[in-house]
Amino acid sequence: MKARRAATGKRAGSSRGAARTSAARSSAVERREEILSAAIQEFAHFGLYGTSVDAIADRVGISQPYIFRLFGTKKDLFLAAALRVCERIQSAFDAAARTNPGNPLKEMGHAYIPLLSSRAELLVLLHAFAASEDEEVRRVVGTRYAKLWEFVARASGASRVQVRDFFAAGMGMTVGAALGLERLFDPDEKDMR
Repeated sequence: MKARRAATGKRAGSSRGAARTSAARSSAVERREEILSAAIQEFAHFGLYGTSVDAIADRVGISQPYIFRLFGTKKDLFLAAALRVCERIQSAFDAAARTNPGNPLKEMGHAYIPLLSSRAELLVLLHAFAASEDEEVRRVVGTRYAKLWEFVARASGASRVQVRDFFAAGMGMTVGAALGLERLFDPDEKDMR
């Protein structure tokens, strides 16, 4: 790690002492949140297999062992990041459904649009789907995705077909936003035919 810092132009130990002092003042819950935020940024770029825990630790200014102490393994941290993204989506859907009980599915759809601006979170979600060749990732992410689907069905009262179409549209929007093609689903854009 010292060689890496030296290679990147960072002085070994220059910020580490300040980070340790800060870490002593931060609770494990606060540190966990900081680590999750940094992990989302790193996993968005490099996915489960390409992300270095060292890079996450450097981003937060803590040691790699501290991350492992809080999260266990890199895969556990990746799963926590993916679950955090799903929780944010469900929270947005829940708040939206409460604002218009007459048409909750439409409100949930509108609530998803601002989430598309968090490209890192979208990419973590896509990386989670892509990493599903790993049995544990498939199980954990699949279970959470099914819970999100069931939440939308229950909160909206929509039919199975309507919920399927809602998720299909959302996935199209997710892929479009990840590719920088938000204009394809912009309601103000002229018909592109």
